[in-house]
Amino acid sequence: MVGLNRQGLVNKRVYRLAEVLEGLYERYNRAELIPPDPLQFVYKYTEPADMEIAAFLAADLAYGRVQQIEKSLTALFAVMGRSPSAFVRGFNDASRKALKPFKHRFTTGDDISDLLTLLRRVLLKYGSIEQCFLQGCEPTDANIIPALTRFCGTLSQMYAARHNGRVTAGLQYLLANPEKGSPCKRLNLFLRWMVRDDQVDAGLWKSVDKAKLIVPLDVHMGRLCRTLGLYSQKTPSLAAALKITESFLEINPQDPVKYDFALSRIGIVEGCTGKYGLRCKDCELEGFCK
Repeated sequence: MVGLNRQGLVNKRVYRLAEVLEGLYERYNRAELIPPDPLQFVYKYTEPADMEIAAFLAADLAYGRVQQIEKSLTALFAVMGRSPSAFVRGFNDASRKALKPFKHRFTTGDDISDLLTLLRRVLLKYGSIEQCFLQGCEPTDANIIPALTRFCGTLSQMYAARHNGRVTAGLQYLLANPEKGSPCKRLNLFLRWMVRDDQVDAGLWKSVDKAKLIVPLDVHMGRLCRTLGLYSQKTPSLAAALKITESFLEINPQDPVKYDFALSRIGIVEGCTGKYGLRCKDCELEGFCK
């Protein structure tokens, strides 16, 4: 079976699950199935610089109802125009005023403006978000979490340096730091989009090892992984995300988040709620649910 390493598989159940996951990947991991995922907004652009900025913003606002996320991102990118990267590089008081009416749940236009002001400094200093992120990458890191922690710390320090040592609550939410125990679903989602390269993920970053990525864990992914017996915690946390990733590393040591998009389609396309229903008898995962 392509992409699977049998040596790490601890028992027959895990190997059977690996086969099923590979089947789900072949079935769902297709470009035409990306909508309504916020990743769709990345592919509205063709320049890597624009795609990177679009990905960061789309992932950062990927919380709440799918329909509201689409609506908010459509409004945001309409203000930013044809080139998100150019908009960020030229961000000024007029840009902030244009974003003032923006609102996505509890993220305000001022929160987005603070983030874009910060990203402007990142682009001016490092050239790209990738180059900024790579400053915190160490070859000896077991996974991406230490680098993500350093990245969030760097951005927070850049902001605090110009704001009396303080970072607003809104910006802290958009730059969720793993050191506080958050699963950092949105930033891990951004990293998946940037690092992995297939029909779904953009693969713009070539210097980060996909084997070190962490599963983007939210309530829905947590529920499905708990149902599959991959972990037992009921509340999404960094510890839970690491535990789930360990389970996927047993299946695919080189690419532990390979099946993330396909599994998310089980909920979005098939309407899985974690409770047994009429559709379950036709689901490939039916024999693994607890």
